[in-house]
Amino acid sequence: MQKRHDPLDSLVERVDELDAASRVNLISRLARERQLMNTVISTLREGVIVLEPSGKIEYANPSACDMLGLNDRDLSEITLWRAVPDLARTLNLSRKGFLKEDASVSRELELSYPERRIVRLYLVPIEETVQDVQIARYAVILSDITKEHVKTRQEIENERVKSILELSAGVAHELGNPLNSLNIHLQVMQRKLDRMKGSHDVEKLEKSLAICSGEVERLDSIITHFLEAVRPREPQLHDLDLISPLEESIEFLGPELEGAGIRVDIELASSLPVVQGDRDQIKQVFFNLIKNARQAMQEGGIIRIRASSDDEFVYVQIGDTGEGISQENLSKVFQPYYTTKKEGHGLGMMIVERIMRDHGGQIGLDSRASVGTLVTLQFPQKHRRIRLLKDS
Repeated sequence: MQKRHDPLDSLVERVDELDAASRVNLISRLARERQLMNTVISTLREGVIVLEPSGKIEYANPSACDMLGLNDRDLSEITLWRAVPDLARTLNLSRKGFLKEDASVSRELELSYPERRIVRLYLVPIEETVQDVQIARYAVILSDITKEHVKTRQEIENERVKSILELSAGVAHELGNPLNSLNIHLQVMQRKLDRMKGSHDVEKLEKSLAICSGEVERLDSIITHFLEAVRPREPQLHDLDLISPLEESIEFLGPELEGAGIRVDIELASSLPVVQGDRDQIKQVFFNLIKNARQAMQEGGIIRIRASSDDEFVYVQIGDTGEGISQENLSKVFQPYYTTKKEGHGLGMMIVERIMRDHGGQIGLDSRASVGTLVTLQFPQKHRRIRLLKDS
């Protein structure tokens, strides 16, 4: 875009040639334009920030200060990375923590201070030359999109209710098959018992009993998963070391994994920060994911489990070398009753996603067909969870 010519620019370029009256007039005009610009920027609802490459805030309008909880002293002392810690982790900074010259970033961030907000951030370099010296600066535009997110979440919740209704119809259908099978085999057992009259030939009876037992177990599993999905309970939050329920889930499923020819490769940090969690629900998350990984590898394979942390979050990754999920099916994973497994109910991942959401965490899914699947769980550390709860 061609720069508009401003008569002031010409005057500034030859300021040394102006007489005293002209200089006073020039200074007055510059002051008025500066005041006008400040007034316009100050009335914007969007936050406007000017940064040095180090992240130091050179200028911030009132909207930006309001969004980030900054005061006049902060503007001269702190960097934007300190005001918004999550931002620094998503930017491609140099080793010294500086923005790279060609940095141009668009992000959506969740702010927890001074109040909980969802903000869209746009950062772009500013080209400025002063006395033939190029000065690197960056403009940051912040837009509060919290209301948009709330509306989107409401729409998602409406869709969730619709899914629950569809799920209920599916459960009714699923319950009918094992109940019918139970009824038939119980009738068979009754006829055999009538004929036996004290006979010791119980082989056929045991077979029928085994079938009944298997159907009852399947029925119980369907009902249990259904109730967990449609009647979720509020998590009972306590200080929790994630390693303990993770190791318990691995130990519990150990014999099944060994029998399926699956090796578990575990790499856990020596100590992880404490999170706020419901032990039983978190254990259910780990159990479901490890069970899914096992079912994805019918001919053996490797389950890789990693646990690590940074200043704000604790991360647990569970990956497998199974058949993977095609890109077109990734979006369906958290839908009720979506499954590609013969023994699956299609409720496990829906439960996992709900538990993670209730704990203020996030779940990420990376999968490629015929390569495997990696699930990343992100848990807020205790101090971050408390801060979010106070803000909400």
